[in-house]
Amino acid sequence: MALHRVAHITIGVPNVADTSAYYADFGLTDLGDRRFATADGGEQLKIVHAARRRLEELTLSADDQDDLGRIGSALDRLEVPFVRDTHRLRAVDPGTEVTVTVEVQPRIVQPAAARMPYNAPGWNERTGERAPGVLREGPVRVRRLGHVVLGSTDQEAWPLSANPLWTTSGTTERVSCSSVSTSRTTTTPAGPT
Repeated sequence: MALHRVAHITIGVPNVADTSAYYADFGLTDLGDRRFATADGGEQLKIVHAARRRLEELTLSADDQDDLGRIGSALDRLEVPFVRDTHRLRAVDPGTEVTVTVEVQPRIVQPAAARMPYNAPGWNERTGERAPGVLREGPVRVRRLGHVVLGSTDQEAWPLSANPLWTTSGTTERVSCSSVSTSRTTTTPAGPT
């Protein structure tokens, strides 16, 4: 299965205004209507009201329809209902009650980040100069969101290893999309509730 990125996440929180302000301060671009974008990933985050902080929806990107077919077959074997069309598959994870969608989408081609001059033992690249982070004039921009961690208090009912949405090539991934990230990315912080 070629899941290659976190396309979108929706987080439910009791205090939408404070949480939205936190993510704007964190470096996401506020698109209005509680939607946020990253520099390379585009619109990736939406904040909605919920009684407690939780992941409401997760959209992952896959390479092709064969990936959807493999996920659908695994869900059929587990008797987990899902809806599928030509470009997406949607199911509700029984252990976390998160709506998970896998869509066929192109991979993001991220330009390489500019290398910052840093000093290291035996390497004095930045002699007599301040670190670039100290001199930065604009805010830091998050390049893309690349990891989502799901947890459940009901481990017996839905062991992670049995879930086809989180298992790739027979290897269980503790972090749902660790196989998605192909480069260093920023993890979404918890922020206020």
